Amino acid sequence: MTRVFLLSPASTSGRRAEILRRPEARFDLARRLRAGGAPIGEVFSFLSGLYFRGKLTYATAFAPAGGVLVITSSDGLVPPESTVGLADLERFASVPIDATEPRYRAPLLRDLGALARTAPDAEVVLLGSIATEKYVEPLRTAFGDRLRFPADFAGRGDMSRGGLLLRCVEEARELAYVAVGAGARHGARPERLTPKPGIFARAMRRGDDRSR
Repeated sequence: MTRVFLLSPASTSGRRAEILRRPEARFDLARRLRAGGAPIGEVFSFLSGLYFRGKLTYATAFAPAGGVLVITSSDGLVPPESTVGLADLERFASVPIDATEPRYRAPLLRDLGALARTAPDAEVVLLGSIATEKYVEPLRTAFGDRLRFPADFAGRGDMSRGGLLLRCVEEARELAYVAVGAGARHGARPERLTPKPGIFARAMRRGDDRSR
């Protein structure tokens, strides 16, 4: 692999997670979670909405085969097609994502080390927050200067990042990546994206349909 995308996780303890875990929930994703599980990429897209959906859509569009992995709070790195159930979501919610939390750190470093050995020359791109050490510190421990992030992420909020990534896929335009150590981790807020109703409405509609 020449490039690997690492996707930061969605929150498993917010309002959407409560909706998904309700025993009386009858929408398709909730039924599948109770019956045996669903892909973590689909689950996190529901939980996070536009942001994770943008990350997953973008990474899938531009990564080589096998080049997309999702960071979890307790299970290290997993492919987006990995099946998770309600018990997995409860376990994720019980572990804080903190660089000093051993239940998060140890599995993550284990899998990062394995990835560093199997793809020693790959560029590693974090699609997630670089403003804190919770992702940056363990990833830099494993990859050093090979760890990169989209330069256009600096200064943007989650929704803006998600919208940017979806737009890039629609335009078949890959972003420029910079080393975490060299790039601005706290950039000035960029200009707001000009709305493209077709992109955002479709993305949000898919999430809303799954909650019914």
